Amino acid sequence: MTDPASHFESLLREALAPVEPPDALALRLEETLTSITEMAADELEAWELGAMRDPRNWVRPAAAVVVGGAAATGLVLLRARRRAKENTPDLNSARSAAERSLRDLSEQTRRLLARRT
Repeated sequence: MTDPASHFESLLREALAPVEPPDALALRLEETLTSITEMAADELEAWELGAMRDPRNWVRPAAAVVVGGAAATGLVLLRARRRAKENTPDLNSARSAAERSLRDLSEQTRRLLARRT
């Protein structure tokens, strides 16, 4: 008879196995993050500098900066993760992986900023 503890461990191992999300989910997430980033940028563009005098008017631009920044960061990380997944076979060490990730992050950030200017 099998040991109940080992059976429980095998059930836990099976239940907690990593699951890759479907590709459609990643695409929907990227589209949503892009949309949020663009809406936040549009909100900031529409904001008038003359409204700076009244602190009550700071809420919307501050929220646009926070939400847009978070969405842009998520978008950069999502794209960098996808690139890392595509380029995994030619990575030889942890250092080269870190260097490649930093290059990808900076490249994606530059692309996002260039699109908005």
